Amino acid sequence: MSQINYDAMSRDELKQYFLKHRGDHAAFQAYLDRINQRPLKIIVSPDDPDFDEKVQAAIRQKLETARNKSSKGSQ
Repeated sequence: MSQINYDAMSRDELKQYFLKHRGDHAAFQAYLDRINQRPLKIIVSPDDPDFDEKVQAAIRQKLETARNKSSKGSQ
């Protein structure tokens, strides 16, 4: 059996691999390690007077990014 190189996989590839090979504990650990390496992006603090607007803008941006990825993948 050949050794799987999780480091060579993108985060999405690693996620898809783990979802197809749920018994692969090393893949699961590699995925957890990968997502825990990402820095957290703080979009707003709770006492910000524009809290609602900034949260809604961040959600719209995330949805737009997901739509763009989806439309590029279907072409």
